[in-house]
Amino acid sequence: MSVVTIATTPFNDQRPGTSGLRKKVAVFQQAHYLENFVQSTFDSLDNIQGQTLVVGGDGRFYNEQAIQIILKMAAANGFSHAIVGQNGLLSTPAASCVIRKYKAFGGIILSASHNPAGPNGDFGIKYNINNGGPAPEAITEAIFKNSQSITEYRIVDESDVNLAIIGRQQLANMSIDIIDPVGDYAELMADLFDFESIKTLVSSQSFQMRFDAMHAITGPYAKTILEDLLGAPTGTVINGIPLTDFGGGHPDPNLTYAEQLVAEMFSSNPPVFGAASDGDGDRNMILGANFFVTPSDSLAILAANAHLVPAYQSGLSGIARSMPTSQAPDRVAQKLGIDCHETPTGWKFFGNLLDANKATLCGEESFGTGSNHIREKDGLWAVLFWLNILAKRQLSVAQIVELHWQEYGRNYYTRHDYEAISSDIAKQLMSDLEAQLPSLVGQQLAGRTVAYADNFSYKDPVDNSVSSNQGLRIGFDDGARIVVRLSGTGTEGATLRVYIERYENDKSKLDQDTQKALKPLIDLINELAQITERTGRTEPTVIT
Repeated sequence: MSVVTIATTPFNDQRPGTSGLRKKVAVFQQAHYLENFVQSTFDSLDNIQGQTLVVGGDGRFYNEQAIQIILKMAAANGFSHAIVGQNGLLSTPAASCVIRKYKAFGGIILSASHNPAGPNGDFGIKYNINNGGPAPEAITEAIFKNSQSITEYRIVDESDVNLAIIGRQQLANMSIDIIDPVGDYAELMADLFDFESIKTLVSSQSFQMRFDAMHAITGPYAKTILEDLLGAPTGTVINGIPLTDFGGGHPDPNLTYAEQLVAEMFSSNPPVFGAASDGDGDRNMILGANFFVTPSDSLAILAANAHLVPAYQSGLSGIARSMPTSQAPDRVAQKLGIDCHETPTGWKFFGNLLDANKATLCGEESFGTGSNHIREKDGLWAVLFWLNILAKRQLSVAQIVELHWQEYGRNYYTRHDYEAISSDIAKQLMSDLEAQLPSLVGQQLAGRTVAYADNFSYKDPVDNSVSSNQGLRIGFDDGARIVVRLSGTGTEGATLRVYIERYENDKSKLDQDTQKALKPLIDLINELAQITERTGRTEPTVIT
């Protein structure tokens, strides 16, 4: 085996965020940049000799080139086996599934999730541990620490692997299995859901659905599962061919960026059910005919109807939601007599709860939902969950949501994103707003009394680790909330995210327009944080 040791020097910008390291493609293409991060990752892990590594990505530009580098470095660092999706493809949930099924040591997933792709777009890399979930903070901090002192990396001087052919190959002393990226995941979905009931639903003349893969990774998964296995008509999946630039689109499944799907679902003759997923397949948007389901409501409704799904018929051990997600799931948990855990944003915080059986379902307001079947959020899983519910209840999406509100009340909820603003302006805005918080408690604002105002801190109930500075919160005596935080998923400037929520249980007031229902609170946070004055933005980039 011809291992080559390459001298290198640190880059100062390799601290992983909530979902790994994300930068522009050109940054990753710098000499030694990717290699430094991969070696820093391997150096942060114990006992990798003779272990199995799963590798795959969402197919964006630079995916296959990066995989060749990673495989050669894995072989040089002592891994004896690698599992790779054909053509370098593995959705993030499928990668988690494969890690768990084959009891791999861990996996490297190449994705920048919902961020745009192409030569001028974004790229990302993250390490997932043996439970299939994102590396915890102890590992990501170790990776960053190593990246700041690295002096060399190891790589084998061998020819590239043929990623197109399914089967076993050899790279130096490491065997590599190229696998069908869809097969293991599809098998897992068939074990979780009532495929026979869903087949009957999607093949009926009265039921039409549309799934928008946004030219991203879920195209092959959706075609195989929805059209081939479940019998949905050909053409149910649109934009189903993964492209290295995602067709020039922004593969973020929301009302702004899933423009084609939204136009069809809000047309005069819409399908009964619509859904979309994102760049790496871990997010979902659920739509009915002329009806949008907020991700917070979706999590609550999945929990309330989990008894209809084979995998969850025995009950839920708990629910977990990120702090900015609405409190709608809390009300379901209360009725079920189970805990609802509130965590920081970032799927890695759910891992301990799932492993300890303190939660079965979990979700984030940023269109991510999942369960204990893997350790990542899972877009297509959420779509199948909804189809299972629709098949059993024989009601429309709107009817299911509205009946839920009648039973539990409605958490009016919105998120306002201000994308690509100056990082300096964003940081100063947050700092100045946080300085105001202590003085707000007890004040009458927007017709409510401020009950608390703080910077959210989380103590993990499993390992007692503490994560501080997770978002600014202003909470009111009637349960209404405003949350402000900076997103860690962008690569250009900063994204300021503002979350506004209030609860309504008057059954005659459950059909108001969300933005109008929340306008006093929207106006309040704009005034307190001086968003327009500081950013120059008169409206958000995205409203969900």
